[in-house]
Amino acid sequence: MRSSHSISTANTTYLQDLLDSARPFLRGELESIDKNLPSLVAVLRSVGAGECWHKHGSFLDHLVDMYRIPKLWKAQDFVCLCGLFHSAYSNSYVNLAIFDPSTGREVVRARVGDEAERLIHLFCVVPRQPLIHDDLLFRYSDSELVEHLKQSEISLRNAKEKGIFNGEEGWRKKLQAVLPADGVKVKHIKTGEDVHVSRRVVAIFLMMTIADFSDQLFSFQDLLFDNFDGRLEFSGNNFGSLWPGEVKPGLWLNSLSRMGALYSLTEREEQIFIEEKKRVGDYVVDNERDEHIELVVPPVFDHCTKVLDAGDQIVARDMYWEAVCDMPKRGKERVEELLLGSIEKNPFVGEPYVVLSQVYLTMGRFEEAEKHAERGLTLLLEWGSPWDKRTSWEGWIAWVRVLLMKAKEKSWPNTSWGILNLGLVR
Repeated sequence: MRSSHSISTANTTYLQDLLDSARPFLRGELESIDKNLPSLVAVLRSVGAGECWHKHGSFLDHLVDMYRIPKLWKAQDFVCLCGLFHSAYSNSYVNLAIFDPSTGREVVRARVGDEAERLIHLFCVVPRQPLIHDDLLFRYSDSELVEHLKQSEISLRNAKEKGIFNGEEGWRKKLQAVLPADGVKVKHIKTGEDVHVSRRVVAIFLMMTIADFSDQLFSFQDLLFDNFDGRLEFSGNNFGSLWPGEVKPGLWLNSLSRMGALYSLTEREEQIFIEEKKRVGDYVVDNERDEHIELVVPPVFDHCTKVLDAGDQIVARDMYWEAVCDMPKRGKERVEELLLGSIEKNPFVGEPYVVLSQVYLTMGRFEEAEKHAERGLTLLLEWGSPWDKRTSWEGWIAWVRVLLMKAKEKSWPNTSWGILNLGLVR
């Protein structure tokens, strides 16, 4: 068993690695990430992406975020470029065709390459809502996903360590039924023609939908679709809801945790599928199945191994919101209680840890402040997007780094002017 010191050192190293990966984005040093990235962003800006409204800001901001998030998750470059241009031809969710798909594919292909453009085009022509939700997500209960995650972990270990392969296991049969090894056929959203989508590309679209929703959803969408049970089933039709509303954190985490579980099941099934082919000695990369595409597992929800209960998500959000909105009335002790309760119900987002760290700094409890600031910073860096969208991801990162620095220094201002004077992170 590792000592507490070695665990602490590992956590510190991990946090530093996360920060090192994020720093070029925080500093706007896009050329250090990819020498072509500044010119690609310039192209998107030149065709008006910065002038288009998009849920929580401009379309250009969202596109850049959709590059950043999979990049932080260590996805392949062409997958990240798909994120950067992911809705450029318009798609089943939004009308944002900044490139005409009948004439613009060559333009985009020349910029991002064949593989990225193929993914971009597929992303824009598949019926993503039915594919991700009706055909996959809504075919599983939460408890079924939790059980299948446990079973799949054992199956993968048996395959890797013992060479045991059992295609009749319940979790494998279910996944193979909804997402076969040779992929699925869907209807082109505009022509109605059959479109083949490999299992790995479906998985990539699952991962991108996690990133996509995390970057843009907040309480406005909950009002639009009557998402008051936190299941995000898009059942309501409140088209008169006023944007942006109160910008309360949205109830989308249960849905994304389910997507993450499905992604993990698919990734594990793919590992078993490939391992079995290798064991019989006839393995070569099958391009028809897109086996060159790596299925990296996002770090969110404990590396996509946990399903957050929809009810717990609501309770946690409401406790957090009461704490941040009513502190003058509640007092620090009650706010501490609310934030600890929020974290207990939903430990998967960073902002409650960040706010609690500030509470502890105000109370002079520096060690607790440091611990919660580190955890909050880690989660924010892992997500690459904010849960509480009252301010930007960059703003949350900057603020929690100030808290962490001051906690380590064991100092905190005791005047309002002192708070306003904060900002420098060494």
